Amino acid sequence: MTRAGIHDALKLETPLITPLAHDALSARLIEQAGFKAFAIGGSALLAARHAYPDIGLIGLTDMVRGIQDIAEATSLPFFADADDGYGDVKSIVRTVRAYEAAGVGGFLIEDQDRDRKQQRAEKSSAVADEAVIEAKLRAAMGARSNPETFIVGRTDAYGALGLDAALRRAERFLSIGVDGIFIAGLRTEADYEVVGRTFKGAFLSAAMFEGGDTPWLTPAVLGQMGFSQVSFPISLILRSVAAMRDGLDALRKHGDGSEALRPFAGAAAARATLDKAVDLSNWRQIELDYGVK
Repeated sequence: MTRAGIHDALKLETPLITPLAHDALSARLIEQAGFKAFAIGGSALLAARHAYPDIGLIGLTDMVRGIQDIAEATSLPFFADADDGYGDVKSIVRTVRAYEAAGVGGFLIEDQDRDRKQQRAEKSSAVADEAVIEAKLRAAMGARSNPETFIVGRTDAYGALGLDAALRRAERFLSIGVDGIFIAGLRTEADYEVVGRTFKGAFLSAAMFEGGDTPWLTPAVLGQMGFSQVSFPISLILRSVAAMRDGLDALRKHGDGSEALRPFAGAAAARATLDKAVDLSNWRQIELDYGVK
């Protein structure tokens, strides 16, 4: 499978819009929907794969196994969360090697303290010392075997220390040579404007969360502010969870006789979408071409 790189995707779309895939099926659907790239976040992947929260419960091997399943389903380039590198600088080097081998085109290394990790960046309570995260980023840049592998320095200092501290860390990340920066957890449109204005011209990532207390800004507006990439970390998995919850609730009521289940009106269209996503026609053609007659 030939996979383009993050730099190639950035040439096709500005800002680059990256839904988060939580499994192989969602990644395949993202590609068929016409997106140029996607991302893999720890929170959605862990929920789908293990029913775990993203609070530091898993390590590198767990994450790589999930990434491999997703990568095999699509030829799109993708980012992946690398948390804090799952340890010290030695672990960072191991993470980079494993991620590149799995097909990751870009990854984010964060400074949130692993022992007090929060799922939402705006709620972060502690971050690693600046010297620690900078050493990890330097180790990551030195470890990559492909110079096109995109390394993003992520700081969660906004929630723990405030905007000024986050801006200072992001500036330091750029000064040591990372490819891009992500200031996580911004709470107001004014803060997005400050970040965009401060780092305009650099690769700058934004994340839009639905249903929370953070701003909901369009990719066009964020692009005008100076952001290069806009990810949607929970948009797919929340809709998937809601659909499964409602479907199971209806089935349970049907089963106990309290409310008859009406056949799903969109079943035929959903079946066609699923068959296309799993490439059913190609597998059937292989049976016709090579199967025993």
